[in-house]
Amino acid sequence: MRLFRTKPVNADYRETPLNRCLTATDLTMLGIGAIIGAGIFVLTGIAAATRAGPAIVLSYVVAGLACAFTALSYAELSAAIGGCGSAYGYAYAGLGEIVAWIIGWDLILEYGVATATVAIGWSGYVDNALSAMGLGLPHSLRVANIFAVASTCLGLVHAGVPSWIVSRAASGGFINLPAVLVILVLSALLVTGMRQSARFNAAMVMIKLIAIAIFIGVAVFSVQPMYWHPFAPFGWHGIMGGAALIFFAYIGFDAVSTAAEEARVPQRDVPIGIIASLVICSVLYIVVAGLLTGIVPYKTLNVPSPVAQSMLQLGHPWAAGLIAAGAIAGLTTVMLVLYYGLTRVFLAMARDQLLPPFFSAVHPKTQTPVRVILLCGIIIALISGFTPISDVVELVNIGTLAAFVLVCAGVIVLRRTRPDLPRPFRVPWSPLVPLLGIGFCLYLMFSLPMVTWVRFGVWLTIGLVVYFSYSRRRSMIQTDS
Repeated sequence: MRLFRTKPVNADYRETPLNRCLTATDLTMLGIGAIIGAGIFVLTGIAAATRAGPAIVLSYVVAGLACAFTALSYAELSAAIGGCGSAYGYAYAGLGEIVAWIIGWDLILEYGVATATVAIGWSGYVDNALSAMGLGLPHSLRVANIFAVASTCLGLVHAGVPSWIVSRAASGGFINLPAVLVILVLSALLVTGMRQSARFNAAMVMIKLIAIAIFIGVAVFSVQPMYWHPFAPFGWHGIMGGAALIFFAYIGFDAVSTAAEEARVPQRDVPIGIIASLVICSVLYIVVAGLLTGIVPYKTLNVPSPVAQSMLQLGHPWAAGLIAAGAIAGLTTVMLVLYYGLTRVFLAMARDQLLPPFFSAVHPKTQTPVRVILLCGIIIALISGFTPISDVVELVNIGTLAAFVLVCAGVIVLRRTRPDLPRPFRVPWSPLVPLLGIGFCLYLMFSLPMVTWVRFGVWLTIGLVVYFSYSRRRSMIQTDS
């Protein structure tokens, strides 16, 4: 069937208008930059307090295993296929155009909403820091309220503004200005070039690693084993619920694969970057989670900044301040890498003409997709500036898990359809490992609320309408047929 025609493997491995400047170290730092952020500084405490208790360490092990099996699949496909990375490119090469479209549409949701969500969290940390210095922003400039915007706009057009909009608008707030500004700054950084962005990311990664090291150094001498009892107060159900929640902490390692076209030796460096960053971050997550629940009662960790708060409870305000600075740096790198991943997936889909080819242009001087960066930046800024995002985060999780399932399936399919394909890196014990990845991801997907599935279904429906009404007739493969 034409819908399942695949893109030639390795078709654009060498030819790329982007700048091949990233080493394996750069890619590993990108992975760490994407993974360590809200997960370690926020979700660890919240998940322990509300879902798993001290057994949050097991939740991280479960979520980490799901990501580990998927990471091995990513590594094989990135080494074998080359060219444009990401699950989208791998699906196009192994599973066909319709599957590639679905996975690309999922990735747009994942990276776009996740970047906006982290921007809102970043804004909260920055406002707290400004308030501590007596420079706090007014309520109207730090709290998003789309209903206030709607009320103002409708009021300019017609006097009869719906009462329900007026009532929601009266709840206060207008725009989350810090979130908008940080997205605009990151847009400018990405436009200037990937080399500069990678250096900025590396500097921010070092800051947050130092902050984590300070926490570990202080906490390791303050552990009281009694806080680890009972170890699993919510039982196995709580452990799995915690894993489904903190899975958001691992989102981002797959963004390393989107940098394949800017890697110096993608078929060697991308697998190294994916696996190394995931291993490093998994160890840090488990160590921090174990120490955090061992120095204060887990029930006290349901706060916006549990790691910094625990240092205050221990009487170390200097450590709390340094950790807060590390959290700001950590959230900044998460936004940067997720935003970067979004633009590269969007660029790949535009070059394949599944999205308007107008966005496939790369600036000859900076060697960056300026049009895509600016478009995505405007959309993310609007979402983070005017929308109070809450359970939309679960949409990110389910979209990512669906993409991971398809990546693992792609390894199995390509092993059968292209056994002759050179594979510098091979998933061990295939197809067992890819099947375990599929099983773990599906289990976590079914641990999410039904309302998340409904919203995800709506997003997929919109994507299929776009595909059959526009993309299918204009795609590169269909026009070449």
